Amino acid sequence: QVQLVESGGGLVQAGGSLRLSCTASGRIFSTNIMGWFRQTPGKEREFVAAITWSAGTVYYPDSANDRFTISRDTAEKTVYLQMNSLKPEDTAVYYCATTPWDTSRFASMESYQYWGQGTQVTVSS
Repeated sequence: QVQLVESGGGLVQAGGSLRLSCTASGRIFSTNIMGWFRQTPGKEREFVAAITWSAGTVYYPDSANDRFTISRDTAEKTVYLQMNSLKPEDTAVYYCATTPWDTSRFASMESYQYWGQGTQVTVSS
């Protein structure tokens, strides 16, 4: 069993930055993939970024730009999402997730077995 706890959300003005953290407890295997998703009311969770636990290979959606960066600290069992140049449309609840299975479907929320409780990010204009 894995538990994920997100932190770092909050209110920020457009153009500002936030760094979200997700700390895992329980067994994390070398095959684990850690992902970040976000969700706004009435919409499905949207893939934001993913990273492989062992190699640190990163994945972003095709529509991504350079504003978001995912990273991990294996010693701290923590994954980060650095968000720069935030826009009001980035406002959402951000969720951390993980799967112990190496999968090519890292952009699909159905691939993930464990989820955090989410952290609210609000970007004011």
